[in-house]
Amino acid sequence: CQQIEISKSKSTNDEEQYDPTGQTCYRKACEMLQVVPVSHFLKHMQCSELDLMHRGLGPQGTKALAVPLVTNTSVLRLNLRDNWMEGMGGAAIAKMLKENCYITEVDLSDNNLGDDGARAMAGMLKENNTLLSLSLSGNRFTDRCSEDLGSALVANSRLQHLDLSYNALGELAGSVSFLLSDRRNQYLTISLRYLILCNLAWGHLYGGNVFLRKLDLSFNGLAREGALALGQTLRDNNVLEELNVRYDNNRIPPEGAIRLAMGLKANKTIKSLNISRNPILSAGCYGILQSMQDNPNSALEVLDFSDITVNQDFEDLYLSVKETFPALQVNHGAKLAHSEV
Repeated sequence: CQQIEISKSKSTNDEEQYDPTGQTCYRKACEMLQVVPVSHFLKHMQCSELDLMHRGLGPQGTKALAVPLVTNTSVLRLNLRDNWMEGMGGAAIAKMLKENCYITEVDLSDNNLGDDGARAMAGMLKENNTLLSLSLSGNRFTDRCSEDLGSALVANSRLQHLDLSYNALGELAGSVSFLLSDRRNQYLTISLRYLILCNLAWGHLYGGNVFLRKLDLSFNGLAREGALALGQTLRDNNVLEELNVRYDNNRIPPEGAIRLAMGLKANKTIKSLNISRNPILSAGCYGILQSMQDNPNSALEVLDFSDITVNQDFEDLYLSVKETFPALQVNHGAKLAHSEV
């Protein structure tokens, strides 16, 4: 048999049957797949946290690793970052996670999983009821797998932290929009808490029933339209507490900041907004700060305008807003001597 099926079938080998460590099973899998066993794995198979970053496993080495993990009851946190496992290895890990009911955290970032690996992960998420955290950053996912990932996010009722950053998932925005606004999925609404996304087209991001607590949209190229979409979402949002749209890659202009501020005027839950290193100028900072002045129910505690130069008008408004919100913390760049023209 040239393939190793990941299953819970009974072993016909007495030594395997009475080997609770899984080492025998792993060695046999390595022999069949013609890969060298990873000594670190053999030494730490019974640890709750297994770190196998940068081990060069490749697809075959990953398949061998997955075999004993199917029935492993010790490992709770698994880090396989940067092992170039590709779609084949990703499929093996996904299949393992359908069976393993102990692992709660997995990092598969930077593994070149591609769209095939993404679809395998999506299929796994529809069945897995154990994972709380999954990192899939930098795996060359494209729009071809957006629908699969979107439907998996809607179906999964357990995941709390998902990192899809540094992929090319422009079309996932529509699926995420549904994820954020669907009132019918009561299980999902109390599960996913932290979503990290990059390179998304946020023109369709709406919805008044967001259940994420933290949303990281840094490095997304949001620009004016993305800021507009976020502003519309924040207007009706009643749960989100932290929003991160930092870095100049987002290219939010002053007008975009004003649009975002319009949503903040009605928002009652956002506590922290990081819009640092965007070209919003002092005018954009002023507009966001003014949204607090116009919203007595604002929950904002931290505004991060780092590396953005502000003028005296902003400083004057800040002093006024502090009278109503004395605990407010504002970070910004240098201060101009005179107001901008």
